[in-house]
Amino acid sequence: MLRGRRIAFDYGDVRIGVAVTDPDSILASPLTTLKATDKNLSEQISTIFQDVQPVAIYVGRPALLSGKDGLATEKAFVFVALLSTISEVPIEMIDERMSTISAARNLRDAGRSAKDSKDAIDMAAAVAILEFAIEIEKRK
Repeated sequence: MLRGRRIAFDYGDVRIGVAVTDPDSILASPLTTLKATDKNLSEQISTIFQDVQPVAIYVGRPALLSGKDGLATEKAFVFVALLSTISEVPIEMIDERMSTISAARNLRDAGRSAKDSKDAIDMAAAVAILEFAIEIEKRK
């Protein structure tokens, strides 16, 4: 596995959760939550890429529970197209059907309400996407 930091995005219409790894990809950590409609979104992502210097970029692919693509999947593809204009680092989409649900459940189990934890849920979902992506990379 190539040494270097990896980054993952959990794209949503309102918020985008972002998570990164350490250089050895041992630990995935929440980084930030971006506003999807922010007019400076490209600049914010560019700054994150400059700071992180990722060797791989992952974006959650929100397929329907049946596995088929839906409207959310199409929006994620548009986000991937935006990322490809900002960085030449390879971008891979990762199945994220249960990441947000799992993140919300884990925060609720830790005593945090979903209403008060929306940003944390999006970052935790990005962490879940990144952890899954790392497992896939390790198996290659």
